[in-house]
Amino acid sequence: MHINLVLKTLGLVLLIEAVAMVPSLLVELIYQESSLLPFIVGISAAGLVGMGLYLVPIHNKNVGYREGFAIATFGWVLLTLFGAIPFTVAGAVPSYIDAVFETMSGLTTTGASVIPNVEVLPHSILFWRSFTHWLGGVGIIVLTLALIPSLNIAGIQMFKAEVPGPTKSKVVPRVAQTSRQLYKVYLIITVANILALKLAGLSWFDSLIHSFGTVATGGFSNYNASVGHFQSAIIETILIFFMLISGINFALHYNWMRGNGRPLLKDKETRTFLGIVGLSTLVITLNLIFTTDNAWEQALREAAFTVSAIITTTGYATADFEQWSSFSKLIILLIMFCGGCAGSTSGGLKVGRLLILLKSFSRQLMRLIHPKAVIPVRIGKDVVPEVVVESAHTFFTLYILFLALGTAAMTALGLDLVSASSAALSALSNTGPGLGMVGPMSNYATVPDLGKVILTALMLLGRLEIYTVLLVFSVKFWR
Repeated sequence: MHINLVLKTLGLVLLIEAVAMVPSLLVELIYQESSLLPFIVGISAAGLVGMGLYLVPIHNKNVGYREGFAIATFGWVLLTLFGAIPFTVAGAVPSYIDAVFETMSGLTTTGASVIPNVEVLPHSILFWRSFTHWLGGVGIIVLTLALIPSLNIAGIQMFKAEVPGPTKSKVVPRVAQTSRQLYKVYLIITVANILALKLAGLSWFDSLIHSFGTVATGGFSNYNASVGHFQSAIIETILIFFMLISGINFALHYNWMRGNGRPLLKDKETRTFLGIVGLSTLVITLNLIFTTDNAWEQALREAAFTVSAIITTTGYATADFEQWSSFSKLIILLIMFCGGCAGSTSGGLKVGRLLILLKSFSRQLMRLIHPKAVIPVRIGKDVVPEVVVESAHTFFTLYILFLALGTAAMTALGLDLVSASSAALSALSNTGPGLGMVGPMSNYATVPDLGKVILTALMLLGRLEIYTVLLVFSVKFWR
């Protein structure tokens, strides 16, 4: 392990965060609502510590597996600790623990909040809160690789540590180029979303905030009622479109933008993802028609938006699904568990991984009938390597294990079983709203401090897909 190389790269990550706080400082200068102190302190702290680490001398520039995973894990932790400073200095939250929770929720695009009334916050704090979504959507480490080509020597290790999904595909041969192309696609979709919302009647600020939350599938809004504040079918339709776009593998969007739309149209994971969205929307719509007084148009509108927001783990709300029937709430939990596609900004288990698991289970049944048969796992026409199949099984087991541990911990702290299990699932899948006391019209302010720490850890585990974080706690990792 080349510790100095890890420290130097972490310093670079902090310097990037310091620069990322500057737009929030400019927003403060525009609106002039409070002092400049929160972001001056934040920029200074991240900049000074970052520069100190960046000046550490190194004798080896090769980022290996150990260095890559260490940079990814500790990078996200440092980003959260320093990103929480503006919230604390501004008094936006009661304690530093709350600030860390809010920042981790933003960076991991979870969207769970401990702030009961966001509408009283300064524009600069609201901007930073949502901008953390956009920074964390594709990944701050991927951004680092995009900006610093010299890390491309072994940058694939960092790329693998941060990019979600059972497989890590590069869109071009070099990792730095891949990172830049991914961010180019990310930026194009974000700008398109901003312009669409502006044309639909939102202010520039509201358009920015909700585009950051949509394309990053984060879900922070600057209104207490979330997207429900607008009461606009047009705005909801625009957000549904961009949430679903953001829930699909960005490598496919890259190919489509280069004039090759065939991979997107033929991709098995994408088609399954959209099929789940369509089926879930239909089932919940019918259930709402028969169990509420909603007309079919209203039922369809609420169901389509909620399903899109939950399966992409965006977490925006236009309806209080806590008031829906138990059957509809069960569908919500299942699609929250499922999540979006690999290589997207969505959280959850990932549709691609679920397909691998289902195909693997089917293969096991066939082997009982034909013990000597050689039956590969296929997704579409592609054969899935056995190492990926094994990884999917292990990941699923770890996912269930941490979900169970998180639920047990939250119930031990006094939460009821529904609230505890949905809070743990929401944090691990990076969704935001849950059920019970953490439902879509509630928040996490009443969760005990220890519970917030546990949920913060689950958010990080979910965003870095468990393995990356667990590795740094292994004794063999440091030998």
